[in-house]
Amino acid sequence: MHFADTLLANVQRVGTPLCLGLDPRWELLPLSIRQRHGNTETGRARAYEEFCFRVLDIAQDRVAVVKVQSAFFEACGPEGWQALRQVIQGARRRGMLVILDAKRADIASTAEAYAQALYDVYQADAITVNPYLGQDALEPFLKIARQGQGLFILVRTSNRGAKDYQDLICGSKRLYECVAEQVEGWAIETRGKYGFGTVGAVVGATEAEALLALRQQMPTTLFLIPGYGAQGASLVTIRAVFQTNGLGAIVNAARSILYAAPRDANNWESHVESALLRSAQELAGAAGWDY
Repeated sequence: MHFADTLLANVQRVGTPLCLGLDPRWELLPLSIRQRHGNTETGRARAYEEFCFRVLDIAQDRVAVVKVQSAFFEACGPEGWQALRQVIQGARRRGMLVILDAKRADIASTAEAYAQALYDVYQADAITVNPYLGQDALEPFLKIARQGQGLFILVRTSNRGAKDYQDLICGSKRLYECVAEQVEGWAIETRGKYGFGTVGAVVGATEAEALLALRQQMPTTLFLIPGYGAQGASLVTIRAVFQTNGLGAIVNAARSILYAAPRDANNWESHVESALLRSAQELAGAAGWDY
């Protein structure tokens, strides 16, 4: 499998570049699910699994890819890891690709173990990694990306504190621009028939100037874009990231979809479905497609 080619083919099939974020947070779950499972490590793990499976049923054939945030599952202990694995397998059974948002980074030998765990044990189709330990720490992940799996490297993130380090000037460039230059080289090395590499970039939409500049700097790099939805990024800005054929990026939305319902609503799934369809339609329009 060439991740970028498979992903973009699936995006075209469903008609939207929406990437559904699965970020289960105990305090935001529907009341009925929390009451059924209870606030223990095991209870939270089972609640997250049930909630995500029910959301996946709504999303099936409507989104091409989900991004699973590992931290919320990890916080449930061993049962959480098992729930994470079940959710990933459940998404794949429903025909969705899975990005495991783990943001791992470590020295090379440890990075090899992380890569084995995330790709082989948990069977993610793609993962997110932090580049700030250097290329030797990235190499175990790049090796797997060269074999066809997906890899998204943090370049310019959507959080408020991103500017603290990522915007620092290094010579004549900002630090994130230096990272972007390397990522684009790896994307060129691994590009497929759609013109994008298996090595992609996480680029937040909350800083429009940076997003648009990075699109110019990284024409071969597939973007994973956070910041839409609850963080309020502009659709006008996002629209400029896509190629004329509507390809080149997937846009993540989590809280604005998952928690669209009042927490005590019995019909919470209908709220999730409406929010998902609204986001899918908005993002299809941003890519220049009808939905």
